[in-house]
Amino acid sequence: MKSIRAHGARSFGATGIAITLALSMLAGGQTARAAGPPPVELGTAEPFAVLAGTPAITNTGPTTITGDVGISPAAAVTGFPPGVVNGTIHAADAVALQAQSDLTIAYDDAAGRTPATTVAGGTLGGLTLVGGIYNSGGATLGLTGTLTLDAENDPTSTWIFQATSDLITASSSTVTFINGGQPCNVFWQVTSSATLGSDSTFAGTILALTSITMQDGVTLDGRALARNGDVTLINDTITRSSCDAPAPTAPPTPAATTAPAAGGPTTPPTDTPPTTDVPGPGLTWFVLAWIVLLAMGVAVRRSPYATRSRGSRPAESHHR
Repeated sequence: MKSIRAHGARSFGATGIAITLALSMLAGGQTARAAGPPPVELGTAEPFAVLAGTPAITNTGPTTITGDVGISPAAAVTGFPPGVVNGTIHAADAVALQAQSDLTIAYDDAAGRTPATTVAGGTLGGLTLVGGIYNSGGATLGLTGTLTLDAENDPTSTWIFQATSDLITASSSTVTFINGGQPCNVFWQVTSSATLGSDSTFAGTILALTSITMQDGVTLDGRALARNGDVTLINDTITRSSCDAPAPTAPPTPAATTAPAAGGPTTPPTDTPPTTDVPGPGLTWFVLAWIVLLAMGVAVRRSPYATRSRGSRPAESHHR
Protein backbone atom coordinates (compact mmCIF):
# COMPACT_ATOMS: atom_id res chain seq x y z
CA MET A 1 0.00 0.00 0.00
CA LYS A 2 2.83 2.41 0.83
CA SER A 3 4.40 1.68 -2.56
CA ILE A 4 1.12 2.40 -4.33
CA ARG A 5 0.71 5.69 -2.48
CA ALA A 6 4.28 6.77 -3.22
CA HIS A 7 3.92 5.88 -6.87
CA GLY A 8 0.70 7.85 -7.12
CA ALA A 9 2.25 10.84 -5.40
CA ARG A 10 5.10 10.81 -7.87
CA SER A 11 2.63 10.71 -10.77
CA PHE A 12 0.61 13.62 -9.49
CA GLY A 13 3.84 15.43 -8.63
CA ALA A 14 4.98 15.09 -12.24
CA THR A 15 1.63 16.42 -13.38
CA GLY A 16 1.97 19.43 -11.08
CA ILE A 17 5.45 20.15 -12.34
CA ALA A 18 4.29 20.04 -15.95
CA ILE A 19 1.36 22.36 -15.25
CA THR A 20 3.63 24.77 -13.35
CA LEU A 21 6.07 24.76 -16.27
CA ALA A 22 3.26 25.53 -18.69
CA LEU A 23 2.01 28.43 -16.58
CA SER A 24 5.55 29.77 -16.30
CA MET A 25 5.91 29.67 -20.09
CA LEU A 26 2.64 31.57 -20.43
CA ALA A 27 3.64 34.23 -17.90
CA GLY A 28 7.06 34.58 -19.43
CA GLY A 29 5.59 35.15 -22.86
CA GLN A 30 3.55 38.08 -21.55
CA THR A 31 6.38 39.86 -19.71
CA ALA A 32 7.42 43.14 -21.36
CA ARG A 33 11.09 43.62 -22.17
CA ALA A 34 12.86 46.33 -20.17
CA ALA A 35 13.53 49.53 -22.10
CA GLY A 36 16.92 50.22 -20.57
CA PRO A 37 17.46 52.51 -17.56
CA PRO A 38 14.88 55.03 -16.41
CA PRO A 39 15.45 58.57 -17.71
CA VAL A 40 17.39 61.17 -15.72
CA GLU A 41 15.05 63.56 -13.93
CA LEU A 42 16.00 67.19 -14.58
CA GLY A 43 13.67 68.92 -12.14
CA THR A 44 13.44 72.66 -12.70
CA ALA A 45 16.26 72.46 -15.28
CA GLU A 46 13.86 70.74 -17.70
CA PRO A 47 12.49 73.93 -19.36
CA PHE A 48 16.01 75.17 -20.19
CA ALA A 49 17.62 74.72 -23.57
CA VAL A 50 20.83 76.44 -22.41
CA LEU A 51 22.13 76.75 -18.84
CA ALA A 52 25.56 77.95 -17.72
CA GLY A 53 27.47 78.73 -14.54
CA THR A 54 30.18 81.32 -15.07
CA PRO A 55 31.46 83.56 -16.57
CA ALA A 56 28.98 83.95 -19.45
CA ILE A 57 26.75 82.68 -22.21
CA THR A 58 28.12 84.14 -25.43
CA ASN A 59 26.69 83.96 -28.93
CA THR A 60 27.88 85.01 -32.38
CA GLY A 61 25.53 85.15 -35.35
CA PRO A 62 21.84 84.32 -35.81
CA THR A 63 21.60 81.44 -33.32
CA THR A 64 18.03 80.28 -32.63
CA ILE A 65 17.13 78.79 -29.25
CA THR A 66 13.73 77.26 -28.48
CA GLY A 67 13.48 76.97 -24.71
CA ASP A 68 14.63 78.98 -21.74
CA VAL A 69 18.17 80.33 -21.28
CA GLY A 70 19.72 80.68 -17.84
CA ILE A 71 22.97 81.44 -16.04
CA SER A 72 23.91 81.35 -12.34
CA PRO A 73 25.85 82.52 -10.38
CA ALA A 74 27.13 84.78 -13.19
CA ALA A 75 24.74 87.07 -15.05
CA ALA A 76 26.35 87.78 -18.47
CA VAL A 77 24.32 86.74 -21.54
CA THR A 78 25.61 88.34 -24.76
CA GLY A 79 24.78 88.04 -28.47
CA PHE A 80 20.95 88.17 -28.23
CA PRO A 81 20.30 89.81 -30.62
CA PRO A 82 21.31 88.89 -33.25
CA GLY A 83 20.51 85.53 -31.67
CA VAL A 84 16.85 84.74 -30.95
CA VAL A 85 15.52 83.11 -27.78
CA ASN A 86 12.02 81.63 -28.01
CA GLY A 87 11.71 81.44 -24.27
CA THR A 88 12.75 83.34 -21.16
CA ILE A 89 16.26 84.47 -20.20
CA HIS A 90 17.03 83.99 -16.50
CA ALA A 91 20.24 85.78 -15.52
CA ALA A 92 21.38 85.23 -11.92
CA ASP A 93 17.81 85.04 -10.63
CA ALA A 94 16.13 82.57 -8.30
CA VAL A 95 14.88 80.45 -11.20
CA ALA A 96 18.38 79.99 -12.65
CA LEU A 97 19.79 79.30 -9.17
CA GLN A 98 17.26 76.51 -8.56
CA ALA A 99 17.83 75.08 -12.05
CA GLN A 100 21.57 74.87 -11.34
CA SER A 101 20.83 73.05 -8.08
CA ASP A 102 18.65 70.51 -9.88
CA LEU A 103 21.25 70.18 -12.65
CA THR A 104 23.78 69.09 -10.03
CA ILE A 105 21.39 66.39 -8.81
CA ALA A 106 20.76 65.19 -12.37
CA TYR A 107 24.48 65.18 -13.16
CA ASP A 108 25.29 63.07 -10.09
CA ASP A 109 22.44 60.70 -10.91
CA ALA A 110 23.67 60.12 -14.47
CA ALA A 111 27.29 59.72 -13.34
CA GLY A 112 26.35 57.08 -10.79
CA ARG A 113 24.20 54.84 -13.00
CA THR A 114 25.29 51.20 -13.29
CA PRO A 115 25.93 48.72 -14.78
CA ALA A 116 27.56 50.34 -17.78
CA THR A 117 28.89 48.95 -21.05
CA THR A 118 32.35 50.28 -21.94
CA VAL A 119 32.66 51.87 -25.37
CA ALA A 120 35.97 50.63 -26.79
CA GLY A 121 38.35 53.57 -27.07
CA GLY A 122 35.42 55.91 -26.48
CA THR A 123 34.66 55.77 -30.21
CA LEU A 124 30.96 56.02 -31.05
CA GLY A 125 31.11 56.47 -34.83
CA GLY A 126 29.57 53.63 -36.82
CA LEU A 127 27.86 52.03 -33.81
CA THR A 128 24.21 51.08 -33.43
CA LEU A 129 23.23 51.02 -29.76
CA VAL A 130 20.04 49.93 -28.01
CA GLY A 131 18.88 51.58 -24.80
CA GLY A 132 21.36 51.27 -21.94
CA ILE A 133 24.23 52.87 -20.02
CA TYR A 134 27.51 53.41 -21.88
CA ASN A 135 30.85 54.52 -20.40
CA SER A 136 33.93 55.81 -22.22
CA GLY A 137 36.23 53.85 -19.91
CA GLY A 138 38.63 56.72 -19.13
CA ALA A 139 39.00 57.87 -22.74
CA THR A 140 37.54 60.90 -24.46
CA LEU A 141 34.07 60.10 -25.74
CA GLY A 142 34.25 60.92 -29.43
CA LEU A 143 31.92 60.80 -32.41
CA THR A 144 33.07 60.84 -36.02
CA GLY A 145 30.48 59.88 -38.62
CA THR A 146 27.11 58.52 -37.47
CA LEU A 147 25.89 57.08 -34.19
CA THR A 148 22.57 55.21 -34.52
CA LEU A 149 20.32 54.75 -31.50
CA ASP A 150 17.85 51.86 -31.85
CA ALA A 151 14.76 51.99 -29.62
CA GLU A 152 13.59 48.52 -30.73
CA ASN A 153 10.06 49.89 -31.21
CA ASP A 154 9.90 51.14 -27.62
CA PRO A 155 9.55 54.96 -27.50
CA THR A 156 10.55 54.98 -23.80
CA SER A 157 13.98 53.47 -24.54
CA THR A 158 16.67 55.49 -22.72
CA TRP A 159 20.39 55.98 -23.33
CA ILE A 160 22.84 57.36 -20.74
CA PHE A 161 26.40 58.11 -21.89
CA GLN A 162 29.11 58.67 -19.29
CA ALA A 163 32.12 60.58 -20.63
CA THR A 164 34.83 60.16 -18.01
CA SER A 165 36.80 62.95 -19.71
CA ASP A 166 35.63 65.19 -22.59
CA LEU A 167 32.90 64.78 -25.20
CA ILE A 168 34.04 65.78 -28.70
CA THR A 169 32.14 65.40 -31.96
CA ALA A 170 33.71 65.88 -35.38
CA SER A 171 32.41 68.23 -38.05
CA SER A 172 29.28 66.94 -39.84
CA SER A 173 28.87 64.06 -37.37
CA THR A 174 25.33 62.84 -36.70
CA VAL A 175 23.23 61.16 -34.05
CA THR A 176 20.22 59.40 -35.61
CA PHE A 177 17.33 57.28 -34.32
CA ILE A 178 15.59 54.18 -35.61
CA ASN A 179 12.55 52.24 -34.42
CA GLY A 180 10.97 55.00 -32.36
CA GLY A 181 13.87 56.52 -30.39
CA GLN A 182 13.47 60.05 -29.00
CA PRO A 183 16.11 62.71 -28.17
CA CYS A 184 14.34 63.46 -24.88
CA ASN A 185 15.52 60.07 -23.59
CA VAL A 186 19.24 60.58 -24.33
CA PHE A 187 21.60 61.96 -21.66
CA TRP A 188 25.29 62.83 -21.94
CA GLN A 189 27.10 63.13 -18.60
CA VAL A 190 30.44 64.83 -19.28
CA THR A 191 33.08 64.89 -16.53
CA SER A 192 34.95 67.78 -18.15
CA SER A 193 33.76 69.80 -21.20
CA ALA A 194 31.80 69.15 -24.39
CA THR A 195 32.66 70.42 -27.88
CA LEU A 196 30.31 69.88 -30.83
CA GLY A 197 31.96 70.20 -34.25
CA SER A 198 30.73 72.52 -36.98
CA ASP A 199 27.68 71.46 -38.99
CA SER A 200 27.13 68.46 -36.72
CA THR A 201 23.68 67.17 -35.78
CA PHE A 202 23.48 66.14 -32.15
CA ALA A 203 20.68 64.83 -29.94
CA GLY A 204 20.12 64.58 -26.22
CA THR A 205 20.69 66.52 -23.03
CA ILE A 206 24.33 67.42 -22.32
CA LEU A 207 25.14 67.54 -18.58
CA ALA A 208 28.66 68.98 -18.48
CA LEU A 209 30.64 69.64 -15.32
CA THR A 210 32.60 72.50 -16.90
CA SER A 211 31.76 74.13 -20.26
CA ILE A 212 29.99 73.51 -23.57
CA THR A 213 31.20 74.86 -26.92
CA MET A 214 29.09 74.59 -30.06
CA GLN A 215 30.97 75.49 -33.22
CA ASP A 216 29.44 77.06 -36.34
CA GLY A 217 26.17 75.62 -37.63
CA VAL A 218 25.47 72.93 -35.03
CA THR A 219 21.93 71.57 -34.70
CA LEU A 220 21.08 70.26 -31.23
CA ASP A 221 17.79 68.54 -30.44
CA GLY A 222 18.12 68.53 -26.68
CA ARG A 223 19.81 70.76 -24.09
CA ALA A 224 23.22 72.29 -23.40
CA LEU A 225 23.50 72.41 -19.59
CA ALA A 226 26.83 73.37 -18.02
CA ARG A 227 27.25 73.31 -14.25
CA ASN A 228 30.33 75.46 -13.58
CA GLY A 229 31.57 76.91 -16.87
CA ASP A 230 30.33 78.86 -19.86
CA VAL A 231 28.32 78.04 -22.99
CA THR A 232 29.64 79.36 -26.33
CA LEU A 233 27.43 79.44 -29.44
CA ILE A 234 28.09 80.35 -33.09
CA ASN A 235 25.17 80.43 -35.52
CA ASP A 236 23.57 77.32 -34.00
CA THR A 237 20.06 75.90 -33.65
CA ILE A 238 19.01 74.47 -30.28
CA THR A 239 15.56 73.01 -29.69
CA ARG A 240 14.70 71.81 -26.20
CA SER A 241 13.56 68.22 -26.65
CA SER A 242 10.32 66.88 -25.25
CA CYS A 243 8.89 63.39 -25.44
CA ASP A 244 5.92 62.74 -27.71
CA ALA A 245 2.74 61.96 -25.78
CA PRO A 246 0.83 58.77 -26.72
CA ALA A 247 -1.76 59.38 -29.40
CA PRO A 248 -5.25 59.84 -27.87
CA THR A 249 -7.92 57.27 -28.61
CA ALA A 250 -10.79 58.70 -30.65
CA PRO A 251 -14.27 58.28 -29.06
CA PRO A 252 -16.69 55.97 -30.90
CA THR A 253 -18.84 57.63 -33.53
CA PRO A 254 -22.57 57.25 -32.79
CA ALA A 255 -24.61 55.54 -35.47
CA ALA A 256 -26.58 57.88 -37.73
CA THR A 257 -30.37 57.72 -37.54
CA THR A 258 -32.81 58.37 -40.38
CA ALA A 259 -35.76 60.67 -39.80
CA PRO A 260 -39.12 59.01 -40.54
CA ALA A 261 -41.10 60.14 -43.53
CA ALA A 262 -43.82 62.71 -42.93
CA GLY A 263 -46.99 61.09 -41.73
CA GLY A 264 -45.41 57.67 -41.44
CA PRO A 265 -45.04 55.55 -38.32
CA THR A 266 -42.35 56.59 -35.87
CA THR A 267 -39.76 53.95 -35.08
CA PRO A 268 -37.59 54.46 -31.99
CA PRO A 269 -33.94 54.91 -32.93
CA THR A 270 -31.61 52.03 -32.30
CA ASP A 271 -28.11 52.74 -31.06
CA THR A 272 -25.45 50.53 -32.54
CA PRO A 273 -22.87 49.77 -29.86
CA PRO A 274 -19.26 50.32 -30.94
CA THR A 275 -17.34 47.18 -31.73
CA THR A 276 -13.95 46.45 -30.25
CA ASP A 277 -11.40 44.07 -31.64
CA VAL A 278 -10.64 41.49 -28.97
CA PRO A 279 -7.46 39.51 -29.48
CA GLY A 280 -7.88 35.78 -29.61
CA PRO A 281 -6.13 33.41 -27.25
CA GLY A 282 -3.32 32.88 -29.75
CA LEU A 283 -0.83 30.08 -29.92
CA THR A 284 0.23 30.46 -26.27
CA TRP A 285 -3.05 29.18 -24.83
CA PHE A 286 -3.09 26.31 -27.33
CA VAL A 287 0.36 25.22 -26.21
CA LEU A 288 -0.68 25.54 -22.55
CA ALA A 289 -3.72 23.32 -23.03
CA TRP A 290 -1.69 20.76 -24.96
CA ILE A 291 0.93 20.52 -22.20
CA VAL A 292 -1.71 20.12 -19.45
CA LEU A 293 -3.55 17.36 -21.36
CA LEU A 294 -0.28 15.57 -22.06
CA ALA A 295 0.68 15.72 -18.39
CA MET A 296 -2.71 14.34 -17.33
CA GLY A 297 -2.34 11.51 -19.84
CA VAL A 298 1.07 10.60 -18.45
CA ALA A 299 -0.29 10.63 -14.91
CA VAL A 300 -3.17 8.28 -15.82
CA ARG A 301 -0.88 5.84 -17.64
CA ARG A 302 1.53 5.75 -14.73
CA SER A 303 -1.25 5.33 -12.16
CA PRO A 304 -0.67 2.20 -9.98
CA TYR A 305 -4.37 1.43 -10.10
CA ALA A 306 -4.37 1.34 -13.89
CA THR A 307 -1.27 -0.88 -13.86
CA ARG A 308 -2.79 -3.28 -11.38
CA SER A 309 -5.99 -3.58 -13.39
CA ARG A 310 -4.03 -4.40 -16.54
CA GLY A 311 -1.49 -6.74 -14.96
CA SER A 312 -3.62 -8.84 -12.59
CA ARG A 313 -6.69 -10.98 -13.11
CA PRO A 314 -8.74 -12.76 -10.50
CA ALA A 315 -7.86 -16.44 -10.15
CA GLU A 316 -10.26 -18.84 -11.80
CA SER A 317 -12.43 -20.63 -9.39
CA HIS A 318 -11.87 -24.38 -8.97
CA HIS A 319 -15.39 -24.85 -7.87
CA ARG A 320 -17.71 -25.96 -10.56
